[in-house]
Amino acid sequence: MKKLVQTLRNIWTIEELRNKIIVTLALVLTYRIGTQIVLPGLDPSKIEAAQASARSNGGLLGIFDMFAGGAFSQASILALGIMPYISASIFMQLMTILVPQLQKVQKEGDSGRKKINQWTRYLTVIVTAFQAGAYVAYLNSPGYAEAIIPAYSPYFWFSTVITLTAGTMFVMWLGEKIQDKGLGNGTSIIIMVGILARLPQSLIQEFSAKGERAGGGLLIFLIEIAILIAIILGLIVLVQGVRKIPVNYAKQIIGNRQFGGARQFLPIKVNSAGVMPIIFAQAIMFLPTLVSFTNLDSAQGIVKIFNDHSNTWYMLVYSVMVIGFTFLYTALIFNPKQIAEDLKRNNGFIPGVKPGQPTADYIGSVMDKITLPGAIFLALVGIMPGFAQRLGVTQGFSTFFGGTSLLIMVGVVLDTLQQIETYLLMRQYDGLMKGGRVQGRQTVSTTTI
Repeated sequence: MKKLVQTLRNIWTIEELRNKIIVTLALVLTYRIGTQIVLPGLDPSKIEAAQASARSNGGLLGIFDMFAGGAFSQASILALGIMPYISASIFMQLMTILVPQLQKVQKEGDSGRKKINQWTRYLTVIVTAFQAGAYVAYLNSPGYAEAIIPAYSPYFWFSTVITLTAGTMFVMWLGEKIQDKGLGNGTSIIIMVGILARLPQSLIQEFSAKGERAGGGLLIFLIEIAILIAIILGLIVLVQGVRKIPVNYAKQIIGNRQFGGARQFLPIKVNSAGVMPIIFAQAIMFLPTLVSFTNLDSAQGIVKIFNDHSNTWYMLVYSVMVIGFTFLYTALIFNPKQIAEDLKRNNGFIPGVKPGQPTADYIGSVMDKITLPGAIFLALVGIMPGFAQRLGVTQGFSTFFGGTSLLIMVGVVLDTLQQIETYLLMRQYDGLMKGGRVQGRQTVSTTTI
């Protein structure tokens, strides 16, 4: 406890770090206040029943509401949250890999990145406007339709699309300000805050549900918490796990000075794809539910199966897709041939492996070997909420046992702790961890989230 108090005191004494923390908290608070403001033209007192129904839905609407921090079901001005910007960023990231012209723009340095960021903002406006139109159609479904004020009905569609688009752009601006003036990773922090906003309510619901059960309900709740902690620890190992390939650099004597000759390591992540395979798999699995977007309860056949996360066929198909997308996305962002060329250009070589194509083949084989267990573990994390739900965990609390939400939370927390520890070590203070440094995703990941 004394060590914790001293660490907090050290953090507060660093003026720059203190200002960044205050700015981050202020911007996050602004975002949370915005999620409580209901759209113009809706009567807040008449949307409680529809809001409860949307929050209890575990399919497409439930995921949207989770990432928006409850703003989606509450019909808030920030109902779409940051997700349109995430979608646009993912699309632009893939395009920079697949389109040679965009690759050239990206390699222009800071000016190239600014161009791509600007194009991403334009694409965000288009995506938001499209999703806002679909959200208006959802608000005209039974439940929310009764909350629309009759006198405002002729203007509701236009004003809602404009308001939601402006709201998403405002959230995007908040994320950029957190990135520039705060602790960094603004978009990820906003998503994490939205996810964590539902944790207290989900914990209370789970505790109440287990407390009403006879025969050790409280013990079952404690066991669930212990299992959740174990899953988080395993996920930390997955996020931080790397395979180090030794690399030697040939000695060079220029004048009277010697360069090179050092031995370093090439770190290869166990999970280089990050959260992207889960996001891609969920996007594909959600497509059948769009057939009955406004009335999921009446869906039958494959639509009903794909909307039930605890269904055996859903979990099987989902696992296969996550493993497949892990290998696909890793192949897109990881180029062994380019790494081999860079090593050869810098007089580096892997002991026992010839430079050039043999080095590329060796790095590729190592990558394949460590990607397979990482992909399997990632698939297990993705279907863990379904197992938890089948074992009696409430639907809201089961989402914290795995999937995108838990992976994002673990990654963002590690990144934030790494930022804080960097400031402490720069000022010659002790780090956050007594036994070693905190390792986040920033130095080993290229994903947006």
